[in-house]
Amino acid sequence: MKRIFSGVQPTGNLHLGNYLGAIRNWVRLQDECDCIFCVVDLHAITMWQDPKDLRANTREVAAAMIAAGVDPKRNIIFNQSQVSAHAELAWIFNCVARLGWLDRMTQFKEKAGKDKERASVGLYAYPNLMAADILAYKATHVPVGEDQKQHLELTRDIAQKFNHDFKVDFFPVVEPLIFGEATRVMSLKDGTSKMSKSDPSEASRITMTDDADTIARKIRKAKTDPEPLPSEAAGLEKRPEAANLVGIFAALDDKPVDAVLQEFGGQGFGVFKPALADLAVACLGPIQNELRRLLSEPEQIDSVLGQGAEQAAAIARPVLKEIHEIVGFLGV
Repeated sequence: MKRIFSGVQPTGNLHLGNYLGAIRNWVRLQDECDCIFCVVDLHAITMWQDPKDLRANTREVAAAMIAAGVDPKRNIIFNQSQVSAHAELAWIFNCVARLGWLDRMTQFKEKAGKDKERASVGLYAYPNLMAADILAYKATHVPVGEDQKQHLELTRDIAQKFNHDFKVDFFPVVEPLIFGEATRVMSLKDGTSKMSKSDPSEASRITMTDDADTIARKIRKAKTDPEPLPSEAAGLEKRPEAANLVGIFAALDDKPVDAVLQEFGGQGFGVFKPALADLAVACLGPIQNELRRLLSEPEQIDSVLGQGAEQAAAIARPVLKEIHEIVGFLGV
């Protein structure tokens, strides 16, 4: 059976892009794979986090996973900092990965900006920790969006170099899982920018805690163009905002973009936006109700994360022991 590892950062409200691009796919994967899902709080602190907010956001992300249908009885759900194997293996990978590899990582350049000298070492070495997250469990597949493909390629490079340097066939070559419609959900205010928690405009994203009125208002005010919708996908070229809204509809309704355009082609956004709002509210409403219930019982979330950490550590521990022997460390 495939072993899946995937994680999400606890850095503020989860949004529609997180749900459609990751969490909904996790729900589907649990029927066919051995799944490990992680709230990656070690990754979160590569940028400064208020400790109180970090704890609250960790619980919220875990609760959102469960509310969306990720079953903690069938999968491992935990937060990264509870399993020390992640940090320990990341150090070993710091000594395997090459500076030139990390210099090519575009996400560091985007997050560090012009003043990269003030960025943390953790932000720079982030991809090595991501490799450790995956390989501590010898995961075979990782669901990734387009923006994470480069990091997964680095994971493969690290695994192959470790195997080559120590003349072993130990780590698997991890394969990406890339899903279909709307895996890359864009901002409601700018169809050329990814929907993001860090965008200063709340109107740019639909969060998992937005109520029905807020969802409808954000969709109503989403940026569009004056042209009616085309009848086929080719007509969405050079219309990023229209393509984004149609892609969101297709993903929520679980149908191809062309099928959506067959229904709405020739009509304006005055017709399409209310239909999209109704669909979004219908899909997200039950999830949001369960999310609110779970957040009112934080001890239940903490219990799930604690039990998941024990299960994750039980898998990672023997893997790390073998790595110690391969590298040449003395001790138990």
